[in-house]
Amino acid sequence: MDLIKLKHVKLFKWHVKFFKWHVNALVSICVFLFILALIFRSLFLPASSAVGRFKNNEIELLKPWNVSMKFLEVPQIVWGLNNQKIAFARACLTSRMLNRTLLMPSLSASLFYKEIDRLQPISFDKVFNFERFNSLCDGFVRVSRYSDVRNESNLIEVQKGSGRRWTLERDLDQLKEFSKQDYDAYETIRVVGKNPFLWHDHWPVSDYAKVFECLVLVDEISKEADEVVSKIRAFGSETTSVSLYQTPYVAIHMRIEKDWMIHCKKREQRLNMSSICSSKEEITTRVANIQGLKPQTTLYLAVANELLEDDSVLNGWKQGMHPVDKKQLGLTEIYKNHSYLIQAAIDYEVCLRADVFVGNSFSTFSSLLVLERSQKMLKMGVSHACGTDVRWPSYAYNLKGENGGPRPWMTNFMDSSLEAISYGSNNVSC
Repeated sequence: MDLIKLKHVKLFKWHVKFFKWHVNALVSICVFLFILALIFRSLFLPASSAVGRFKNNEIELLKPWNVSMKFLEVPQIVWGLNNQKIAFARACLTSRMLNRTLLMPSLSASLFYKEIDRLQPISFDKVFNFERFNSLCDGFVRVSRYSDVRNESNLIEVQKGSGRRWTLERDLDQLKEFSKQDYDAYETIRVVGKNPFLWHDHWPVSDYAKVFECLVLVDEISKEADEVVSKIRAFGSETTSVSLYQTPYVAIHMRIEKDWMIHCKKREQRLNMSSICSSKEEITTRVANIQGLKPQTTLYLAVANELLEDDSVLNGWKQGMHPVDKKQLGLTEIYKNHSYLIQAAIDYEVCLRADVFVGNSFSTFSSLLVLERSQKMLKMGVSHACGTDVRWPSYAYNLKGENGGPRPWMTNFMDSSLEAISYGSNNVSC
């Protein structure tokens, strides 16, 4: 009997040892797989969730950063709506490069070069949805509120250059300095200077496009755009006898105002080109020759009426084309209740939603619109919009296309910089 008990005890001890060995082996396998997963993640981490540092004159991608720890503070952003959007994107991409989060900047409600005495700061979250931006750009760039800063005195102030003497190379060299470990000791880097993020560009179009895609207007401005679009479609329904919700419209960004004509003629002389300025007659002729437009077409003319030489902007269009502007729609007073920046944001959204958009390839407003419309097309699987019947088509009226119409226009997302969009180009990928 004792012998049997002894055998059972030995058998039990053997089972315990076997169980412990089995558990240890299982734990070892789990640890091994976890380490393997970490190695795999570090090797194949997507660039969209990485940040950059400089190494051997190249941008080195790192692992995701703790955006709550370090900040970048920039001066108030100025100039027109789309120049401000570009400057904001550059500030975001700079913060990403420096492994920091951007402190929510102030935009400018009025035009810098026209109303210097009335330059009014406006908070970023009064124009764009703060939470939506961070949600859409999660893992790429981030904007924080000043209340997130833990130690306001732990900062270093640095001068970022601008102007003709401040070259692209000098700007890049300075960013390399900012990325060194000496600056890691500071919770906040405060950049000072004259409009430092309006000038130089170190990032591909695809990076800018990602930031622009995260910029969603606040509900108040979006609802104003809804009202304008509703009035355009109602006008079209009355003139074409088409259902209100099925009434398409063409948005035309008509750059024929006095200030633009002075600016574009100087640019034509400086660049020795003749394809920047367009008269009203040239625009009406080329729009009339767009292939595929229905016989009865509603045209929304996005133009600053108060800066026109005369009031004939609605005249001279091809029969069957029905132009309308803010004044005719009875929206003048509504627009006047808003600052310049909000007015531009409303018009931008109205043009963005149009079935067809026609603009000037040397206008930043037009260029960013085409970029966003091109993004929509890419999401629908369209990679080449030239000469095809597609949704969200865009055209450049300052460039002559086939059959005397405007040239089809689509953003080239393979460009290594935003220069063509920032300063204009006659290269429209078509």
